[in-house]
Amino acid sequence: MDVPNCIHDKIESYSKNPTLCDSGATVEEYLFQSELVYVFNPGTCGADMGADVFTESCENIGFLGGIAGNTIIQGVQFYEESVFQRVVWEKQ
Repeated sequence: MDVPNCIHDKIESYSKNPTLCDSGATVEEYLFQSELVYVFNPGTCGADMGADVFTESCENIGFLGGIAGNTIIQGVQFYEESVFQRVVWEKQ
C-alpha cells in the first residue's frame, strides 16, 4: 500500500474496528487544497455514520456525513473542491 506511514498505521487499526459495516467500508485518497487527504468511510450500514478526513501527516481536518450530512471541510464543499484519486483500502 503506497501511502504515508501514519496513514498505513491508521488503516491497519481501522481495518480491525468491529463497528465497520460488512460492506462499503473504504479509505479513499483525494487531492484537496493542493494536498492528498484520506477519507475513512465506515460503510453504508448506518445512515448517520461519518467519515473522518486526515491529511498525509494524519491531522484530522474534519468529517463528512454523519447525522447532519456534513459536506464541508475547512470551510468549503469537500466533494466540489476535491479530486478523487483512488481507493487505498476496502473491507473484504
